[in-house]
Amino acid sequence: MKVKLSSKTPKSFLTKTGGFLKDYDYSLNPYTGCAFGCSYCYVRRLPVSLFRKEEWGTWVDVKKAGRESFVRELKRAKSRGPVRIFMSSSTDPYQGEEAKEEVTRVLLSAMAEEKPDFLFVQTRSPLITRDIDMFQELKTRILVSMTIETDRDEVRKAFAPSSPPLAARLKALKQLSSAGIPTQAAVAPMLPFTDHFPEKLKQVTDIVTLDDFFQGDGAGGRRSASLGAHDILIQLKEEDWFDPERIEMERTRFERVFGKKNVRISQNGFAPFR
Repeated sequence: MKVKLSSKTPKSFLTKTGGFLKDYDYSLNPYTGCAFGCSYCYVRRLPVSLFRKEEWGTWVDVKKAGRESFVRELKRAKSRGPVRIFMSSSTDPYQGEEAKEEVTRVLLSAMAEEKPDFLFVQTRSPLITRDIDMFQELKTRILVSMTIETDRDEVRKAFAPSSPPLAARLKALKQLSSAGIPTQAAVAPMLPFTDHFPEKLKQVTDIVTLDDFFQGDGAGGRRSASLGAHDILIQLKEEDWFDPERIEMERTRFERVFGKKNVRISQNGFAPFR
């Protein structure tokens, strides 16, 4: 799919948070829009998407970043209190354009100098391994969360055909973990997977977060249903996965592999380590 690109230079990058991200002080989005265009993405129902004429996934605004200006922004934020950052809440910081634009890398280089109290990096892109050197600068102040919703590629293609292949994500997560970066797999939203999925994830990380279409969509499943998630599951003959009780059954399965303390659920799974 052809993605329409545009550029802008924002006055600031850090945005105060609340709600689902109440455990953080700021969100950080290097881009507006996301070329992965996942069908279930809650951002499709937010103003940033609804006020655009183009379909979600067909446009990306590149936020031009200056390293020194972001260092100054971090210093100002730190003078006012804790700086715990969630990157990113409404885009993927490692979508394809990042390979050329390097907005995320510029922001990370600033954070390596003026370190935040904590940085949570959420992505589904193998490109993230490019920045292992930056993550190592932050040591224990970081958690990298790789979205791996399923181990069935036909399910991935049904929900997010433009997203990176599952095998590449698993390989990237293993590489991050092996480099000493704190990591987790985010099975979010939880899509139909095989019985061996927990064991596959345990080979590449020690922590997993589960979320579903009910706790995670902010509307008790109504938003996900309106985005067609239930319809896709029906087409896949997997409609029993659209069930608010399913996550507890799968939680037990993952706890047998990871242990109870290493299986986190929904909002708690995206909070800083305590």
